[in-house]
Amino acid sequence: MILRKCLLIIALLCGFYRYAHAQQALKGTVQDSTGAPLAGVTVHVKGATTGTGTDAGGNFSLSVPADAVLVFSYIGYQTKEVPVGGQTTLKVTLSSSTAQLQQLVVIGYGTAKKVDLTGSITTVKGEDLARMPATNPVSSLQGKVAGLTIVNSGRAGTSPTVRIRGVNSTNNSNPLYVVDGVFQSNIDYLNPADIESIEVLRDPSSIAIFGLQGGSGVIIVTTKRAAKGETRINFQSNVGVQHVTRKIDVADAAGFKRLYNAQRENLGDDPFDFSNYTANTDWQDLILRDAVINTNTLSISNSGDKTTTYVSLGFNNQDGVLKYDNYKKYIARINEEITINEHIKVGADLTGFYWSQQTPGADLNNALWAAPVVPVKAADHLYYSMPSFQRAQVGNPVARLDQNTGNAINNGYRAIGNLYAEIKFLQHFTFKSAFYADLGFDNNRSYTPLPFRYINIAEGDAATDTTFDETARTSVAQTQTQNRKFQQDHTLTFDETFADKHHLTVLAGFTTLYSSSMNLTGNRKDTVLNIPDNPIYWYLDISNQRNPGTYGGGGGEEAYMSFLGRVGYTYREKYLLNATFRRDGVSKFSPAQRWGNFGSLGVGWVASEEPFFKDHIKGIDFLKFRGAWGQVGNALGTDNYLYLPVLNIADVGVFGDNVYPSVSPKYIPDPRLHWEVVNGIDLGLELRALDNRLSADINFYNRTTKDILTYVTLPGTAGNYSYYTNLGDISNKGVEVSLGWSDRIGKDFTYSISPNFSYNENKVKSIGNEIDFELLGNGGVNRTATGSSIGYFYGYKQTGIYQSEEDLDRMPHLSNSRPGDIAYANLDGDTAITPGDRTYLGTPFPKLNFGINLSFGYRSFDLLIEGQGVAGNKIYTQRRNVNFAVVNYETNRLKAWTGPGTSDVEPILDNTRSNNLLFSSYFLEPGDYFRLRTLQIGYTFRPQMKWKTGIRQLRVYLSGQNIKTWTKATGYTPEAPLDNPIASGADNGVYPVPAVYSMGVNVTF
Repeated sequence: MILRKCLLIIALLCGFYRYAHAQQALKGTVQDSTGAPLAGVTVHVKGATTGTGTDAGGNFSLSVPADAVLVFSYIGYQTKEVPVGGQTTLKVTLSSSTAQLQQLVVIGYGTAKKVDLTGSITTVKGEDLARMPATNPVSSLQGKVAGLTIVNSGRAGTSPTVRIRGVNSTNNSNPLYVVDGVFQSNIDYLNPADIESIEVLRDPSSIAIFGLQGGSGVIIVTTKRAAKGETRINFQSNVGVQHVTRKIDVADAAGFKRLYNAQRENLGDDPFDFSNYTANTDWQDLILRDAVINTNTLSISNSGDKTTTYVSLGFNNQDGVLKYDNYKKYIARINEEITINEHIKVGADLTGFYWSQQTPGADLNNALWAAPVVPVKAADHLYYSMPSFQRAQVGNPVARLDQNTGNAINNGYRAIGNLYAEIKFLQHFTFKSAFYADLGFDNNRSYTPLPFRYINIAEGDAATDTTFDETARTSVAQTQTQNRKFQQDHTLTFDETFADKHHLTVLAGFTTLYSSSMNLTGNRKDTVLNIPDNPIYWYLDISNQRNPGTYGGGGGEEAYMSFLGRVGYTYREKYLLNATFRRDGVSKFSPAQRWGNFGSLGVGWVASEEPFFKDHIKGIDFLKFRGAWGQVGNALGTDNYLYLPVLNIADVGVFGDNVYPSVSPKYIPDPRLHWEVVNGIDLGLELRALDNRLSADINFYNRTTKDILTYVTLPGTAGNYSYYTNLGDISNKGVEVSLGWSDRIGKDFTYSISPNFSYNENKVKSIGNEIDFELLGNGGVNRTATGSSIGYFYGYKQTGIYQSEEDLDRMPHLSNSRPGDIAYANLDGDTAITPGDRTYLGTPFPKLNFGINLSFGYRSFDLLIEGQGVAGNKIYTQRRNVNFAVVNYETNRLKAWTGPGTSDVEPILDNTRSNNLLFSSYFLEPGDYFRLRTLQIGYTFRPQMKWKTGIRQLRVYLSGQNIKTWTKATGYTPEAPLDNPIASGADNGVYPVPAVYSMGVNVTF
């Protein structure tokens, strides 16, 4: 229905046009910034085939509509659009493409010209994000920025995992988001169409001014404001269908029966009687679906002599590809700025955000594990149960979804606002004060219904029967969460140019931040009566007050106070110097450890401005070398008050008739505990060459995080206690390369190519060296220890399969190994396979990230192709490492060992041989992939068409995302979770990242 409506709207818009005023003769001249004429400049009417070129004197003549827009383009110069507006003569000045380096880039607490930067900052335009069918704007950054790793999820409403230049801590490695000055941990509440630009700050010199919260990098988001001097109404809409292109290959009914009976034969059991199991059910097909995603934004901007106003309304709706998965968000935003006089202006921003989410009542694993021999259901609320060999552990996947879906209400409200004032005085000084507030309220009510009735199919002598859990009772649960944040920033800036060659900018500031959270939760089950399946009854007080319930709650608060400063100096835009300082205080740590100093120093040399360069080096238009050092803290996400003792209820002691409770410390506090410290060096080169058609940005970095916050388990006389302290250093070294080439062929065809790649080497330089310390994650699968990368895979290395008793006689093995078992490498030199043979098996974190952007334009058509991928990491197929029940087999088990010479990879079918379930390289697969991320074709309607509806511009497009992925990974997606630094990379039935086929419209009135 949504798709049909969009098609109808586009058809109506395309039908409301007529040609504009009569053609008129137009003459003009094109020159450069020095006044010299430019020959060979392409001049054409925007969106039309009409065009010409300038002669040797820079002159042109053309017949155009009176309301046409002319596009002037020339290699090495910025393309410029000029409205004719009824004029008969034009004089146009084109700026060199290097003038783009004069554009302002948003940095911490201000802006700077790109040419003056001494750090690594990449800008992504908001229009490049808005055209993508995604509810979270960060998802669309994937593959666009060198050094930025993004792991997406197809689950509706889920935020991506973001890493900048690798993982720099065993704790929180998430970046800080700064939205119009407000510090945030995510930007889920933003509408992609409301974003003007995103700056990704990667090096410590750029992020040092953010102090304790910037240690893992900073992403600055600038939202849209009204353009001066005009009123505009803009509507953007995109509707698409999500489709799972990769399913996990599991056995069908025939394959399952063969493999299960082969397993029973290996165990010495008789074949299972499948006589009554005649179904061939594809559980994945039944619980997955094609799902709709839809984003809509309506914005109105108005600008007068004294005021500017921007208002936008957004609605995003995403159905997940797992049935019943849904996420909706509604966004309303208003920005108002008033210029009181030439010295004073005030303004305000307010964003309102409401979300609601329906989560599926089951995960994907059940569909992978359930035997395919069982039919789905016989009637409403009457389903078939699994065979006896997995009935107690694996449920009917469709029944679990149907029973547990629609039984929860999850929603939340959020309001983010700020007030600011800016005063300019004494010609070169600007004082700005801003006050921010962020209030969030989340609510959850859930209901546990009565179970369905199940049919147990007859097996052997047992007859078919129907079961129902008569002891089951309904229950309800409630959770409420409140989050509050208040921030104030006050800055004074001095900006002056001396003698036309010295430019000095000095910033001083004071800022505070307070945040708190609180949650209350409870659940109750009625032991006598069942609570009705109706949301009006899903409250804790509906149940009998004397029935048992569990209740809990929590919360916390933290505060920051900071003093900051920055000095920027340039000499003839040739020699650059930037220095920053921040003194931060935070309530998280003890009073003696709350304050710290951070800073950075950056220098740059624009070699292309030197006289010798201009006289002797041709073909290079711009060349800058830069270097920077910075120190910043990392306390983002760290728990509060860890320097204080906390006691847990422990065992009880019985002395005679008396029972005495006991307590034990949750951890041993360290009064010297403090934040992690990040030091980094960054060296870079920026190049523009061949009439600015070629661009290159190359960075080398070396970043070290010291004093990692770590729990250490210490042996004690009465048990083992955790000691939370600063322990260890982690380094990340790497290189980032961003290249670009743009050119024009003839007057109608343009193209650009922008590849990027980055390499990162992560290493734990030290962590508890004196106490033989290690951090283990995911049950020991991941290990963090001195000398290797953080959270690496740690296990046995498979060398093959023991084919015979002779192999066991001549090869080291486990004490219970038999023919058909996995053979492991003997690495410690003894005569047996022992835990000492476990070793480094790879890292879950990609060493290489790469992306490429290809764009083409021909007259009114545009084509965009984006690719993205990673390499150098491994994925743990944890979904295969199952021993709690007999589950369905993935098709790799069709090649299981059945006798000497039959397989050297797949072990025998026997789930009682636990040594084959030990974590080893057998369960790892390459995480490398390359994905066709975007394929989009658009058409912008010609401007000489006069729209009856007052439309200024209309673009329609068709788009495909995640269309094809090349990988050796066998899961739904090669993007395994990387959220936990010490326990990442496990595919436990990871939610699919679907292909999205969409169409969209962008219309401006």
